[in-house]
Amino acid sequence: MKDRVRQSILNVSQYVPGKPIEEVRRELGLKEVIKLASNENCMGASPKAMAAIRGKVAEINRYPDSSSYYLRKKVAKFLGVDQRSLIFGNGSDEIICIAVRTFMEEGDEVVIAKPTFLIYEIVSQLQGAKIKYVALRGRLKHDLRAMKEAITDNTKMVFIANPDNPTGTYVSKKELDRFFDGLPEKVIVFLDEAYFEFADYSFKDYPNGIDYLNRPGVIVARSFSKAYGLAGLRIGYGIASPEIINYMERAREPFNVNLLAQAGAAAAIDDKAFLKKTLSHVEREKESLYAALRDMGLSYIASATNFILVDVKRDCKEIFNALLKAGIIVRDMKAWGMDTYIRVTIGTRIENKRFIKAIKGLVRTDIGRAKR
Repeated sequence: MKDRVRQSILNVSQYVPGKPIEEVRRELGLKEVIKLASNENCMGASPKAMAAIRGKVAEINRYPDSSSYYLRKKVAKFLGVDQRSLIFGNGSDEIICIAVRTFMEEGDEVVIAKPTFLIYEIVSQLQGAKIKYVALRGRLKHDLRAMKEAITDNTKMVFIANPDNPTGTYVSKKELDRFFDGLPEKVIVFLDEAYFEFADYSFKDYPNGIDYLNRPGVIVARSFSKAYGLAGLRIGYGIASPEIINYMERAREPFNVNLLAQAGAAAAIDDKAFLKKTLSHVEREKESLYAALRDMGLSYIASATNFILVDVKRDCKEIFNALLKAGIIVRDMKAWGMDTYIRVTIGTRIENKRFIKAIKGLVRTDIGRAKR
């Protein structure tokens, strides 16, 4: 069978998501498990979204509106953009896939940072694109100058995760302005803003990707999975010129966004109180976690998101497994080539305290070993 499979499939390493709670309970026989691995909203979902979903349950025997009409209208008004400038997907991951399918030919070049969100690499490989990797600079930030220098006549697309996953860092408006200055118009720039709400809440120099849509070839992607707490519904969207969206719609699967996701997302936008509660909680708990990590002598990357990248100064898989046995799921960074790092989602106050207590015990064990 292997000889019948496309070579681009054989070249791809499958994306492995964070372990689900039920799987860990089942495998390790644990009753209490917390998940701080997938950057989900620890506050749950918007009450307004849940009410809207319950109101639509009786209609799940029908296909959803393939055009996401009411959600499109709501999002367009919320963002102040033309309804024709929006495309909706099964999570913002699908917007990435649609963009690559729409614009990338086999052999085209794509420029991405390394490390960054793994889906850019995977879907580009599947499309048969040639990937040019650009190392992060300094405190694990995108090196936009080097990424711009990596562009050639064969470059079709550049991916910029802002903020980035897994580092949590962001590029400033000044840096992004400089990147776009003199950029060849034929290059498509994909601005992935899945964590937009967190960065926009905390950093004045964080740029809004929508402000760059007047430039040729810009696509912005956002998600309802993170700040809005709808990860289980898989709903995200892309924003671009009506011309770009028109082409992307040709590559979109019909009925790709389910009925409940559309209803939940449309209601979540209206729940400003829930969003503010989420953002203030993340900011407050993040500072608390920073302080605890500093007390333990662990370095971390200051984050513009709802997660923190932590250097545990030893094999991250060992720490991951030790925490797993304690009923705490985090993300080890082996797949990103960051062998001493784990990524930890901001949880509830109780969850964060439990994580700190567990990691502190592991750090103390290391100190004790070193003294012996």
